[in-house]
Amino acid sequence: MGQGKFSLRSSAFPAFPWYPVAKSQLRPGLTLIATPIGNAGDITLRALDALRDADVIAAEDTRVARRLMDIHGVSLEGRPLIPYHDHNAASALPRLLELLHGGARVVFLSDAGTPMVADPGYRLARAVLAEDIPLGATPGPCAAIMALTLSGLPSDRFTFAGFPPNRREARRSFLRDLADIPTTLILYESPKRLAASLADMAEVFGTREAAVARELTKMFEETRRGTLESLAAIYAEEGAPKGEVVVVVGPPPPAEPAGEADVDAALRGALETMTTKDAARTVATALSLPRKTVYERALALRGE
Repeated sequence: MGQGKFSLRSSAFPAFPWYPVAKSQLRPGLTLIATPIGNAGDITLRALDALRDADVIAAEDTRVARRLMDIHGVSLEGRPLIPYHDHNAASALPRLLELLHGGARVVFLSDAGTPMVADPGYRLARAVLAEDIPLGATPGPCAAIMALTLSGLPSDRFTFAGFPPNRREARRSFLRDLADIPTTLILYESPKRLAASLADMAEVFGTREAAVARELTKMFEETRRGTLESLAAIYAEEGAPKGEVVVVVGPPPPAEPAGEADVDAALRGALETMTTKDAARTVATALSLPRKTVYERALALRGE
């Protein structure tokens, strides 16, 4: 680490080698800025520095961006503030790319949370990378991660699945594709569809622990925990809650080990069309059993 690269902002931050406080050194290219998901105080110092240093500010909603900047005393000072969202991407993207190719330091803010997570920032980042333009980010708030943190469910492995489809049959098909994933699941959902979505999850996933987090970081923040069935019943009775909603679903229970009858039935079916070796390998993989043990049983059945 070169001398002078980092400097302390305050004596409140100890000068540990692994915890420096960096002054903003915003470089040409696009920087994605994570913004608060409710509490304006959750923005980071690096994000504020990037906002101050940027040549151009792009935002999913320019009104939200201006309000956040006003709260933290960041002046626009005549710099371009360009809206970029799903409905104007076709017209806004060429202008942003032209500015970036000209060496501008551009930042992009989503309405709330981390750009690229269920957000139009994904398409912007893809376009920038395709043009071989530098891409950076300032880490910060993310509703999915906060809900996982509050859920109390296993967090060593998780899958973010975004928004389920609106229509019931499409939603059930979507959930069936997730049913066997051996991780905690994180989904965003509309408050008005929450009860129906939880009921479909209970039907497709079976009995699993889950949590519903809403209004995260705001005054009426709430996290409810229980089984999918119990949570579906609560919201069916109470009606649609207020605020943004994140649903966290625990992983499926471990499968019970296959018994001898299951192994024999699978092997007999496989041996009708496969060699003993291939049948043993196929069944061992399907049932997560030691190949040697299954091969020995396959030999025995072949002998019979």
